[in-house]
This record gives sequence, structure tokens and C-alpha cells, in this order.
Amino acid sequence: MTTVSDRLATPSNSPEPPLSVRQVLALERVLAGEPEVVAGAGHLDRLVRWVHVAEAADVGVMLNGGEMVLTTGVLLAGDEEKQAEYIRSLHRAEAAAVVLGLGRAFPRPPDVMRRAAERCGLPLVVLHRPFPFAELTEEVQSRLVRQKFAAVSLSESVRTALTALITAGAPLQALLDEIAQHSACPVVVTNLAHRVLATAGERSAVDDVLRDWERIARQAWGHHPGRSGTGGGSEGDGWIRAELGGRGERWGRIVLCGYRGDIATGRLLADRAAEALVLHRMLGGAAGRTWEEQSAQGLLTDLLSGVVPARQLLPRARAAGLPVNRRTFVPLVVRDGEPAELDRLLRLLGLRGLVAEIGGQGDGSTAVLLSLARDQDADALTEHFAARLRTESHRAATVVAAADARTAWDDVPAGLREARHVADAVADSAPALDLPAVVRLRDVHLRGLVRLLRDDPYVQSFAERELNGLLCRADGDLLAVLRTYLATGRNKSRTAQLHHVSRPALYRRLEAIQARLGVDLDDFEQAASVHIALLAHDAQQR
Repeated sequence: MTTVSDRLATPSNSPEPPLSVRQVLALERVLAGEPEVVAGAGHLDRLVRWVHVAEAADVGVMLNGGEMVLTTGVLLAGDEEKQAEYIRSLHRAEAAAVVLGLGRAFPRPPDVMRRAAERCGLPLVVLHRPFPFAELTEEVQSRLVRQKFAAVSLSESVRTALTALITAGAPLQALLDEIAQHSACPVVVTNLAHRVLATAGERSAVDDVLRDWERIARQAWGHHPGRSGTGGGSEGDGWIRAELGGRGERWGRIVLCGYRGDIATGRLLADRAAEALVLHRMLGGAAGRTWEEQSAQGLLTDLLSGVVPARQLLPRARAAGLPVNRRTFVPLVVRDGEPAELDRLLRLLGLRGLVAEIGGQGDGSTAVLLSLARDQDADALTEHFAARLRTESHRAATVVAAADARTAWDDVPAGLREARHVADAVADSAPALDLPAVVRLRDVHLRGLVRLLRDDPYVQSFAERELNGLLCRADGDLLAVLRTYLATGRNKSRTAQLHHVSRPALYRRLEAIQARLGVDLDDFEQAASVHIALLAHDAQQR
């Protein structure tokens, strides 16, 4: 079975990976000494932090961990207790390995040291040919120094790139894409509840991570308060995270999922990324929207567009905290409703769902995707939500359009598109219409049909011809009066009331409209023709 790690490649722009004991032993200079591993062969992948030449019997007290110790053992010859203690002290100091040059002190591998090293799990390597230790230390130290320099250089390169994006006002996604490019692995941003707010990286690899995100999050942070995680999620496996926060408060995390480079370099990348994300949030990127809002907007927009199959978006929805197993989904589109207000109302009513502004056209459209338990009454809860919204918003123009409830996730995109179609069909004349609390497809009648046909050239030509007397003069006031008059079923009293004019003033405007259009609005067929043309015109303008 292919794992997430199998899908990832070592970052092309990352410093070369650190040297392990196995890799040091494979160096050409070392091979000249005919190395032989006589103990601890199962631990050759330990990383070498430094190379230390030492003959002192108590060398362990001088080490910090990760060193490969080179010795001839001249001070240990003839004293088996010293030999065993030497190995134990290196083990306690967490040395990476010990290399013993055979010669006068030890013409053959000493059994005491070999047995002690095997018990401790410390690689013990002997060199059968005389070998200048200085060459090995020079080779390894120069490689380690180059790696550290390359890591710092990469860190500064990432910081510069991210700072440039922030300065240019780039959205969060642009920053994450840059981080994913440098790390060559999926990048995930979560809140403190482990809900995924944003992702970046190769789509298939990201989906693999999100598909099992609940288990990963539970194992990675449920038991380990430190930096590293588990779950196919320890730092040793490339699962590296950095905390997001400021002024003594944490509010999220960024996770590199399956980073294949050096762990230290991965930590540098994660730290640079965290610094940039904190700065981006402090500066109010993406027009001041929270990351939770941006996450919901991205998911709902992708569902609405249909560009990405709904099945592929299911892991994102689940990782974002939306219940998806055995649920009923109710797609809604709200006109003239603030996303923050709608989100607050959902929490107040104890409903689960996603809320986000859609369209990006400033038309006040907000999508709401409710996720209800199968035994809940979807219609009743939707009606209750809409009624509370109207009561608390005190806005007559607020429209709640809904599609029929869906029990299959794959049907959600079509439901969202249906809800948006309904909302658009009644948007221009909502105050004049006697609409139910929740508007559905069956409530839009002719408006819905005309909106579907709005791009037909014959319909466009018809609308232009019928309304030419008003459109050519760009008289928006008369057009608005006509729209209200027809939407109210030619109710003059209601029209005058909605436009805050007297009845005589309304009569004069209606006379002007009829004169310019050359129609008699008291004639049903002529009024119907003008009404259809106006509906088509409004749909085209939208």
C-alpha cells in the first residue's frame, strides 16, 4: 500500500541530507581503511553530528551526543573493565558510533568491547588497514559545515520569499504554496482544535493526509505535548510542526507532513513559515477575513464550481470539522446576510455547517451548508434558521434560498448551484415579492426560467427591444419603479409605499414609463411582455 511518505520526494532545493554512520563508512577515504562493523549493525542509520578523535578513557564526559568517535584504543589495551566502561560511557553520551583502528594496541577486534557495544546498540567499527584519522575528520567536518550553511541559506531564502508575498498583500494560500514548494511535502495549517484551515502541496499527497487526518491529529497531539508528533507523524518521519501565536497566546499550528530532508532543516522551514503566517495574520491579510472564513470559502467555492469532483473534496470537508458520515446536507444561499452573523446564528441554534461569502462580486451572497443528523427534520430546521435570521437581522431584503436536502455528498454541488440560482432569481425584487421564509425552486416560477435563458441571444435582443425606451436614457429611477410595480402584480399602493412617494407622483412616473416604452401597462399581455423583458435584463446584468 502506498503511504503518504512514499509519494513525496526529497526537496530539490533542500540541503543534502545529513550523514549517517552508514554513509560515513561508505566514503571513499574510509573504504581505504577496510572498515568492518563488528557490533551494532542495526543502528548504522544514526546521524553523525560531529567527528571526534580521542584516546582518553573518559571521553564520554566530553561529548554532547551524535559524535562519531575515532580511537586506536591505546589507553584501553590490557584492561577489559576499562574497555567495557569505555563503550558504556559512549552509549550514555549518545555517541553515534565508535571507530577503532586496529594496530599495536588491538591487532584484532576486542571481544569485550564488541559484546558491550552489541548490548548497548552502539555501532562499533574496526579499520583493518592503517588510516589517517585526520582525513576522515576533514572530510566529514567539511560536509557538515556545508550542510549547516546551506540550511541557513535556505532559511533566509524562504524568509525573503514569504516577506515579499506578505508585502505584496498575497493571500494565505500563496504563502502556503511557497512553503510547500520549498519543503516538497504537504503543508497543513490547523487551529488548536486540529481543524484544518488551509493546505498546500501536491493534491494527491494532501488528500492522503486529509483522508486520515482525525487519526493523525489524535495521535500526533493527543499524547505528546512537545514539538514532535506521531501517527506516521513523528519528527523522525518528517512530521514537523511549529506553533502559531503571539503575545503569549497560541491560536494554531503549521505542519510539514512527511518532510524528507534533514529534520533540523525542516524545523527551520517550519519556524520561518510560522513567523510569516503570524505576520500575515497580524497585518490582516485577505481583506481581514479569518483563516476559518477563508478555509470555508475555498471549500464551498470549489463545491459550487464543480471543477473538483465532490468526492475529492470530502477529506477537506471532514478535516475542516464538517460532519459528513451518515448526514443530511441542506445547501443554502443567503442574500444580504453577513457571514459572521450567519455563523453566530448557527452556533446559537446548535447547528453544524460551513458559512462563507461566495461569488466575489460584492453582491452579498453567502453560502451555508448545513450538516444535520439523519433523524433531524431538515425542512423544519431550515425554516427555523431563516425565521430567526429575519427576526434578528431586521433587514427586509434578506433572502434565504434553499435546495432540497441531500443525503449523498456527491449531490451537494448541484444543491448549492440550485440554491444560488433561486437566490439570484429573486434578488432584484425581493422586497416587492411576498416570499416565504425559505425560497425554493418551486417559488421562483417565471423568474427562474428567464434566468436560465438569460444568455440566449434571442432573449437578449427581446429584452433590449422591449425596454429600449428606458435603457437608452439610463433612467434608473423609472426602471426601479417599473420593476417594483410589476413584481407586486401592478399594485399601485404597494409600489408607492415601497418607493416612498405619493399616489399622484407614482401615477406620473407610470405615465412616463408607458410613454417611453409605447405600451399600456393595464393591458395584461403588454405588461407581461415588459415584465419578461425586465426579468431577462436583470438576469443578464447579474
